[in-house]
Amino acid sequence: MKNIDNTDRQILRLVQKNGRISNSDLSEKIHLSPSATADRTKRLQNEGYIKNYAAILCPQKLDRSLLVFVEIKLDRTNDDVFMRFNEAVKNSPEVMECHMVAGGFDYLVKARVKDMHAYRQFLAGVLLSLPSIRESHTYPVMEEVKDDNYLQID
Repeated sequence: MKNIDNTDRQILRLVQKNGRISNSDLSEKIHLSPSATADRTKRLQNEGYIKNYAAILCPQKLDRSLLVFVEIKLDRTNDDVFMRFNEAVKNSPEVMECHMVAGGFDYLVKARVKDMHAYRQFLAGVLLSLPSIRESHTYPVMEEVKDDNYLQID
């Protein structure tokens, strides 16, 4: 964060809340010319501060109402096992996030599916079909209290 100033931080906050904001509206809000604003935004993209722009979809309208978190514990931990597991989850459209973690288990998987039947198929067909899975613990979400991808920028 040493390469960015307060104006850059303002740009990041604003595009994070509304990725479709026009350069003209953005320049108005940060009190810079449109060309200076466009240059800064382009630099932030090129330097990797802005990874991508995306629409946030409604899972219920798209028949993906069930959100589950799954703890995965492997029976062996070596590069080959990690690579095979990583490839399997990368190729699974149900998986929204997957994190290798330290602690009592190896991976935390966040997935969205239609319902519990679809989850059972996903669990058996994708996650548990890998040979190095020792155990899994599933946590179906009853209520999403906060669903926000906003990253705090100081």
